[in-house]
Amino acid sequence: MRVLALDTTTRAGSVALVDDRRLIAERAGDATRSHAERLPTDLLSLLAEAGLTLTDVDLFAVAAGPGSFTGLRTGIATIQGLALVSRKRIVPVSILDALAQTAGQARREGVLVAAWMDAHRGEVFSALYRVTGALAFTPARLIELEAPAVGDPDTVLRRWAALHGEIDAFIGRSEEHTSELQSPEV
Repeated sequence: MRVLALDTTTRAGSVALVDDRRLIAERAGDATRSHAERLPTDLLSLLAEAGLTLTDVDLFAVAAGPGSFTGLRTGIATIQGLALVSRKRIVPVSILDALAQTAGQARREGVLVAAWMDAHRGEVFSALYRVTGALAFTPARLIELEAPAVGDPDTVLRRWAALHGEIDAFIGRSEEHTSELQSPEV
């Protein structure tokens, strides 16, 4: 199954093409230009580079938040338009879930994974998960311990420590990049 994915939660955003769990191509967006200036060209260019067209896409995935309201609105509208024209399904994806899936993919069962991203104004969007024994990148792989929320980073960290103890893996995202911070081998 070919999936064309779009993330507009940050200024740069990104596009990706996956075929049966194998990444075909991905590209970060140009943060100096708005999503409205770059879309849908970024998506169509990625497909063309892979030698494909919209008719070759089986499913569209779009970041559904949290993130920039304007970016989300532009991304979702772009994907809705492409899906309508090609008569294909759309799946919304939580960026915090996606980050946690990435951090938890090779972790053992029971590990705590924290995901957060810059919400600006000194706050973060955050969520906390526990890894299960299910296959990586499946919905059953993570159990949500704390639903997505927005708050002060220090307050979030203190709450997690008080309620759940030590966090085994931490993944975060800023406007500039995604990074993973983790404790030694877990």
